[in-house]
This record gives sequence, structure tokens and C-alpha cells, in this order.
Amino acid sequence: MGWKSYDLDREAQRLVLAAKQRDDKSLNQSYKMRMAVAYGLERFWGEHLRLQAKEPEKSAYWKETWDALVGILEQAGVLLPNDTVNVNNVGEIQAMSARLWQLTIDEQRVALSVLTQLCDCIVWWTQRYK
Repeated sequence: MGWKSYDLDREAQRLVLAAKQRDDKSLNQSYKMRMAVAYGLERFWGEHLRLQAKEPEKSAYWKETWDALVGILEQAGVLLPNDTVNVNNVGEIQAMSARLWQLTIDEQRVALSVLTQLCDCIVWWTQRYK
């Protein structure tokens, strides 16, 4: 079996174009996404909640990126949680965080590796379309 790209580059281009169409200022989030990978899945996932009230376009970009990651990993056999969470419901946030922390170390490593590559692709397309 050979290398499977899971269309990361194509997905990244789609995400960048959607953000550009919605609000060109959201594109700066691409660099922040790439930096946030180092802090782990929980923090990356939670960033869309932080931005939701004051910067909904940026929040949407983060959430769409997370949703894309979930879909990509599902193709690879890694089931990443993606619960719908109300930003004002602490219990829902805690439950989602707990599900992320319950991933095996191998699942976490795969997820972070794929997220890193996806974000690298997003940064590349951002540089082309800015």
C-alpha cells in the first residue's frame, strides 16, 4: 500500500477560499492555526468557542478546519470527537474535552500530524490568495 494524501491540499484550498469569500480578514487565522497545533487538540478545538461571540467569521474558519480534520481522520480510521457544543454550557465543553483526552496516544499523534500538515497547506494557500 502506498502513500494516501487524503486530499489535504485540496481541502486546505477549499477552506481558504471559503474564508476569503466570507471575510478576507479571517485569513490571518491560518498562521494562528498552525501555531496552535503545538498546544494540542483540545486547545485547537476550543479556539472556535473563544472567537464565537466577538469574531464569528474567524470562529467559523476554525470550526470548518476542525470539521475538515474530523472528516479526513475518519477516512484514515481515526474517529475524532466533534460534539456540537454551546459556548455557555460548561458541562458540554467538559464532555467534549474529556472525549479528546480519551483518545489513545497513537490516535493523538496521528491527529496532530494530520492537523499539522493540513495547517501547513492552509498557510500555503493563504499566502497565494492574500
